[in-house]
Amino acid sequence: MSLDLASLTFLLVEDSAYMRTILRTMLQGFGARRIVEAEDGASGLEAMDRANPDILILDWVMPILDGADMVRMIRSPNNPFAYIPIIMVTAHTERSRIVEARRLGVHELLSKPISAKALYQRVSSVIVQPRDFIKTATYFGPAPREIRNRQKIWQGGPGEQPGGDQGNGDDGAVTAIG
Repeated sequence: MSLDLASLTFLLVEDSAYMRTILRTMLQGFGARRIVEAEDGASGLEAMDRANPDILILDWVMPILDGADMVRMIRSPNNPFAYIPIIMVTAHTERSRIVEARRLGVHELLSKPISAKALYQRVSSVIVQPRDFIKTATYFGPAPREIRNRQKIWQGGPGEQPGGDQGNGDDGAVTAIG
């Protein structure tokens, strides 16, 4: 299946000009035409206001404001971009990083070195398989995949309390959004 990316706006936030070039070239190869770039999280936040992107691709480790801090700022329910699909790029793929990305509300994690196939799969995933957003006492972001496919758990199916057996350590109150 081939996606039509020409009408979407991508925001690339990456401190390495070389990596931005690689990502931009890949996206253009997939048919993307509107690609806005920023070299750190602070300029990325400013670029969001100007560009109104559909998909955010950002590096984890950057100066001034890193990717994790940028996601924390974006995933505030009052932020106008709170629901934007986020693809986080990182060379640090240890389990703790993956768990943290999930807790931050990142849709997809992409490890460096990046392949065109892997990038296309992540972009395709956020477009073709959009996720509802949930809000708990400690989390706001896309529903984790395990929960997304078992809606009764976070919507309170018959005989279950909302938030049922999530094992996320909060008070169990989960609200589906979107």
